[in-house]
Amino acid sequence: MTVGNGEGNYFADEATLDRLEGEGQVVFRYQDNPNGSARAIAGIVNAKGNVLGMMPHPDRAFEAELGSADGALLFQSALASA
Repeated sequence: MTVGNGEGNYFADEATLDRLEGEGQVVFRYQDNPNGSARAIAGIVNAKGNVLGMMPHPDRAFEAELGSADGALLFQSALASA
């Protein structure tokens, strides 16, 4: 997935990170962690699982003409589960 910049990253104190992981709220991780996010976290959801916050930009990888269509899979899976 493309990254818009290498400056932003996810951070939180250890207790918050432990809680998010323990409650299954970490839903995406960076494979190579390009921006130094805590525990390579790239995306989390709220407690209900219906709000997603993520750093990668799937919208920038939506068509092969843009260099990758991998981002389309995220949007297609969201539509399929609705």
